[in-house]
Amino acid sequence: MNHYETVFILNPVLSDTQIKETVQKFEDYLVSKGAKMISKEDWGLKKLAYPIQKKKSGFYHLFEYKVAGEEIAAFELEFRRDDSVMRYLTVKLDKHAAAWAEKRRERVKSTKK
Repeated sequence: MNHYETVFILNPVLSDTQIKETVQKFEDYLVSKGAKMISKEDWGLKKLAYPIQKKKSGFYHLFEYKVAGEEIAAFELEFRRDDSVMRYLTVKLDKHAAAWAEKRRERVKSTKK
């Protein structure tokens, strides 16, 4: 199993319930394919660097997970099929990036307390 991180941007016109349903749909898809979810982060509504589909902002979400490499292509196909997803990026983490991600998670936990 490889360690991956996926960031995706959802359309800003979605309601809170639609956003939660969409995020849950992608998480359920990963879990159904045998993925082990390490963390989920909701980064909220952010301004985009450049317009995407004539939108200037979007809801950012991050998934960190471990899954077999052959499942990634099918997972990204699900992003392409969903109209509420404006952009996505999946990155395979090496041991150094995974260690950095762990430090980032700890930092986020400590700032929330």
